[in-house]
Amino acid sequence: MANATATGVKTRAMSREEKKVIFASSLGTIFEWYDFYLYGSLSAIIAAQFFSGVNPTAGFIFALMAFAAGFAVRPFGALVFGRLGDLVGRKYTFLVTIVLMGMSTFIVGILPSYATWGLLAPVILIVLRLVQGLALGGEYGGAATYVAEHAPQGRRGYYTSFIQTTATLGLFLSLIVILGTRTYVGEEAFAAWGWRIPFLISIVLLGISIWIRLQLQESPAFKQMKEEGTQSKAPLTEAFGTWKNAKVALLALFGSTAGQAVVWYTGQFYALFFLTQTLKVDAATANILIALSLAIGTPFFIVFGWLSDKIGRKPIILGGCLIAAITYFPLFNGLTKFANPDLAAAQASAPVTVIADPSECSFQFNPVGTAQFRSSCDIAKSFLARNSVNYSNEAAPAGTIARVKVGDQVIASFDGKAVDDAAFKEQSAAFNAKLTEMIRAAGYPAKADPAKMNTVAIVAILTLLVIFVTMVYGPIAAQLVELFPTRIRYSGMSLPYHIGNGWFGGFLPTTAFAMVAATGDIYYGLWYPIAIALMTFVIGLLFVPETKDRDIFKYEN
Repeated sequence: MANATATGVKTRAMSREEKKVIFASSLGTIFEWYDFYLYGSLSAIIAAQFFSGVNPTAGFIFALMAFAAGFAVRPFGALVFGRLGDLVGRKYTFLVTIVLMGMSTFIVGILPSYATWGLLAPVILIVLRLVQGLALGGEYGGAATYVAEHAPQGRRGYYTSFIQTTATLGLFLSLIVILGTRTYVGEEAFAAWGWRIPFLISIVLLGISIWIRLQLQESPAFKQMKEEGTQSKAPLTEAFGTWKNAKVALLALFGSTAGQAVVWYTGQFYALFFLTQTLKVDAATANILIALSLAIGTPFFIVFGWLSDKIGRKPIILGGCLIAAITYFPLFNGLTKFANPDLAAAQASAPVTVIADPSECSFQFNPVGTAQFRSSCDIAKSFLARNSVNYSNEAAPAGTIARVKVGDQVIASFDGKAVDDAAFKEQSAAFNAKLTEMIRAAGYPAKADPAKMNTVAIVAILTLLVIFVTMVYGPIAAQLVELFPTRIRYSGMSLPYHIGNGWFGGFLPTTAFAMVAATGDIYYGLWYPIAIALMTFVIGLLFVPETKDRDIFKYEN
């Protein structure tokens, strides 16, 4: 039975077969995101297993870079699989992507560590990450296009929003499996070998996903296009080689997906990294807190997808970008106050200052672990960064040995470039021990005290961050599908989505941590997502059209 929307567009109820399409596509995509996010959730352990040949700080950054490598190739996966999807069909293309993703994840679970295979182990790991990134580059566009082309007119925002829940549910599933495994085998065993279990479980999920997707039929829009003979013979050239279509892709990137991506990764992954690496909340507790916020916030994907069918895609996506940009600083300050109040108190009562010759201070970013930070400034800042101590910088005359001021106490660093390795190690140990004593005496904690955490407030803040995610992400699939005609839809929407999420979003943790290390301000990395979100708000507001009423079976731009 048909009914009319507020805009007068006739809609019909979703058939049983179409509901099966939504369920099957969403479930398969949840499993694929589960595979992809296992790595991010276990970055610290993977750094120890595969990058143990470098120091812990560089190893963690190296692990983040390997995580980002999977995002770096996502646009190339979008090109490869987008072209296939527009040429041979949606169903078969995203059947291939899930096989690649699942097998790569399973192999990580059996891959020997650095201690066994040496440098070959991290090289193979990064290759597997690249394969995962390529596969995911083709997955999202296929799933979103497939579902949208089955959805009735006037309800695409609602039905594609189920696909939008899959990334969060995949992350949620990965956290639950990790937490369950950790609890069952114990922390020591988990760090040694238990971390492999979540990766190995993926082979079961892969089998289920393949069986589900084999039950599906090709999308009606693609069938209609083939029957009418309007299929593009060169979808990539048509989508990006002509200014008319390339302009749409650029607007989709800068006016939609870039801002959506940084809000997504700030609200979920950066929040997790901030809790564990900066606020020193233990990993199990942080995972529980994130999982709770995801459980509470995830239904809002559906709410905002449904609402976008009523009031439009733009108001919700751009509103989410703007609200997030305005509130990030107070919200992350609140996380510090409620998750590690001792750290917040120490920052207020005993501010730390590094007094050094600016020319002696390097950019504290070493993804391959080859640089040696041995100037007196670098030694001091490296220690403070490792211990999550917020510090300000004060310039000193050229040639001055750096000093660290904690409250009213001052300690001099030392020039590591002027001594041999043995002496450097000895002096580092003495300096680190003394500075540790000073920051502990000033109230800077070694880790967050669980007894002092305000769990309700932490979950409330994390849930609010997830709701921002649901605002920008819930309607985005429908908007992207509606921006491009059927003949180039898979290719056209996939590339801007994966550049936005793969590059702008995927590199957020590494970029933000590097900014924090450079300035000494634990909140400084937030300027990255704020700037990108505001850029998207302005460009989207001025140049991106509203698309909710377009008929995607007939639309030609």
